[in-house]
Amino acid sequence: MADNTPLKSLPAWQALEAHYEKVSKLHLRGLFAADPARGEKLALEAAGIYFDYSKHRVTEETIGLLADLAESAGLREKIEDMFTGEKINVTEGRAVLHTALRAPKNATIVVDGENVVPHVHAVLEKMAGFAEKVRGEHWKGYTGKPIRNIVNIGIGGSDLGPVMAYEALKSYSHRGLTFRFVSNVDGTDFAEAVTDLDPAETLFIVASKTFTTQETMTNAETARDWALKALKDKAAIAKHFVAVSTNAARVSEFGIDTENMFGFWDWVGGRYSMFSAIGLSTMIAIGPKHFQEMLDGAHEMDEHYRTAPFERNLPALMGLLGIWYNNFFNAQAIAVLPYEQYLKRFPAYLQQMTMESNGKRVTTDGRDVDYQTSQIYWGEPGTNGQHSFYQLIHQGTKLIPCDFIAFAKTRHKLGRHHDLLMANVFAQAEALAFGKTAAELKAEGVKDWLIPHKTFEGNRPSTTMLLDELTPAALGRLVALYEHSVFTQGMIWQIGPFDQWGVELGKVLAGRIAPELEAAAEPELNHDSSTNALIRRYRQHRH
Repeated sequence: MADNTPLKSLPAWQALEAHYEKVSKLHLRGLFAADPARGEKLALEAAGIYFDYSKHRVTEETIGLLADLAESAGLREKIEDMFTGEKINVTEGRAVLHTALRAPKNATIVVDGENVVPHVHAVLEKMAGFAEKVRGEHWKGYTGKPIRNIVNIGIGGSDLGPVMAYEALKSYSHRGLTFRFVSNVDGTDFAEAVTDLDPAETLFIVASKTFTTQETMTNAETARDWALKALKDKAAIAKHFVAVSTNAARVSEFGIDTENMFGFWDWVGGRYSMFSAIGLSTMIAIGPKHFQEMLDGAHEMDEHYRTAPFERNLPALMGLLGIWYNNFFNAQAIAVLPYEQYLKRFPAYLQQMTMESNGKRVTTDGRDVDYQTSQIYWGEPGTNGQHSFYQLIHQGTKLIPCDFIAFAKTRHKLGRHHDLLMANVFAQAEALAFGKTAAELKAEGVKDWLIPHKTFEGNRPSTTMLLDELTPAALGRLVALYEHSVFTQGMIWQIGPFDQWGVELGKVLAGRIAPELEAAAEPELNHDSSTNALIRRYRQHRH
């Protein structure tokens, strides 16, 4: 497909439009009744994930047509372009190689004439050496005390990935170490993170590629002041701060020894960076061995995505099903529902990965799209969500496809807990699909006036992903699954998933407004009347 061929002009897209008219009124009750083996037919297992998509409003013909769309969009070639280091981030002229972060040592991936894999493994080895020093109490603070507290300072991908991974793998973490994460420029975030910590036992990891990110550097400077207030000597900074950055000059100017700077590359996007040096806090928490297992799990999913036919390709199928609902059913949100408390930050992590990647309104060659792009991703761990927003999903007026994520084994065998948890995830998917009819309610003796309130329409689609256990490898597989699903959708929508120009304007304006808020004398304001009034009111009341 030529890049300038409008998506809706593709014969594969038009075939899906015609197919939608035939299948959109079908109910899952009828689809399952017509094919008793549907639950086994419309399920896949790959890379340690059992992927049941039988409760989607699709037929086998639908899946074939979606695969045709992927083929006609040139997805196979674009996957290879990504994996082999082509500069597919067109607006920034960069390769996109988060997959290289988990490539084995003997792999060859060339960018600008150089194999990047040895550099990746050199950083991993440096991270491992440092992590073992901290974990083994060989890295001492300025006063000679061992480090017992790790505070990661970052924002966006430099925070969401590390905090999600730490929470997800907390059962593997070094319990003698305390981990905190600071991202918000709101001073409360920093103040609460350090309120009970001893500066002599605290190590800060400052994660900023350029070492200029406003929120991160504001928090880092506050952390430096906090540490120096107790430790008194600027030489202490080198023992209590390390950097994840590429800007050695700025790192040195801050007071950090550049020997303790962990680098990464411009072909690693922030929201795809948790497997890079950005994951240093994760490696300290779970240890290098478990960190490598996480990389291996992601690589296993990478290889599946790169080689499997689209009809049997988990990330491709996940992305295509999202397009089916977003662009044909006008379902503009997806609920991510992990039935695993350790994954409580996974939906928040996916919000950035999905919406910052595919929240675009123009194609890569600058044309306005005439179709919906990214869905809204949101969610909470089960069973908490059941007592919060599931009412909307079951009986509301919006169609919200759901991703259920569950594990056959638990890290904590406590009585009936896990069986009840699993009963709930299976029950919710069943209830969403099949609902409860007025006739069934009447047969149960429900009063006529109450029947409309208790009727469940059903026909609400969901995927159930069942894994063996939440291990580091399983987390790696899940993250890579969603990464590649996002890529699948971006390529079909003809947009660029790897830039984020939409976040820039607010940053620029904030840089202009901050001095106006801080000025001693009343500044001359040249914003709109609303912004001017808010600035004046804040200046009047701030003290």
